[in-house]
This record gives sequence, C-alpha cells and structure tokens, in this order.
Amino acid sequence: MTQKLLILLFFLVTFLGKSQNLEWKTNITDAINISNEERKPLLILFTAATAPESLEKEVFRTLDFEKWSRKNVILLKLDLSDAAISNDAKEQNIKLKNAFGVVDLPEVCYANAAIRKGKTAFDLLGRLPYSSNGVKAFIADSNLILNPE
Repeated sequence: MTQKLLILLFFLVTFLGKSQNLEWKTNITDAINISNEERKPLLILFTAATAPESLEKEVFRTLDFEKWSRKNVILLKLDLSDAAISNDAKEQNIKLKNAFGVVDLPEVCYANAAIRKGKTAFDLLGRLPYSSNGVKAFIADSNLILNPE
C-alpha cells in the first residue's frame, strides 16, 4: 500500500512540475510566425550564460507569470552566449539586441514583428530591464507596455 502511494505521489509531482514549464522559443522565425498566428506580441528575453539568474527565479519561474504569459505573449529567449546556434543566428540576435538598445543582460523587450518578402520588420513596444520588485510588479509594468492608455 505504501509503495502504491509513493508511486502515485511521484507521478503527481512529475505532472505538476511539468505543467509549470514555460515554452520558450529560441528561433526568431518560428516565434514570429506563432506571434502573428495568435495575434500576441513577442516577449524577447535577451540573456547570456554570465547574466544573473534573478529575473528567472523571481519572475519567470512563478505560476503568476506562467498564467499571465500564456494569455498575453509569445516567449522568445535569445541567449547571446549559446554555442549551439549558428554564427548567422548569433549575429542576427546581436543586431536585434543593439537595434533595441539593450545594454545590460538580462533584459526583456516587447515587440510585434512581421516577415514580408524575406525581410523581418520589428516594432518595439517597450523594454523592461530587471528590477527586484517581484512578479506582480513585472506583470503590472508589462501590462503598461502592452496596453498603453
């Protein structure tokens, strides 16, 4: 009986743990296509291996952010230190970072994008650098960017 309870507990923990995983896109083209299909802006996280993980821990790994992001944005993570991506993709990511005026990592940018005749055009909606105010403040600041009045 105890063994059955432990097995059940293991599966429940595994299931609940997986349900809180966010799906971050890493390919710009794929993210843009989904963004346009779902009519949601992109939340672009510019990061690198050397960037502090505070934003990840305090915001992105929370249930509040997961619920909010699923309704409001398409998540795109551009790791500028990722050795697994091609040099062309790395160069494209750096150009986008510079075009958006990102200096410190990690930083979040909100944008709409479209691909027409093989050219990608971005409309920057706003930037949100890390602050230690927590997930509620991050969501409130994000909503101000996404829904200006």
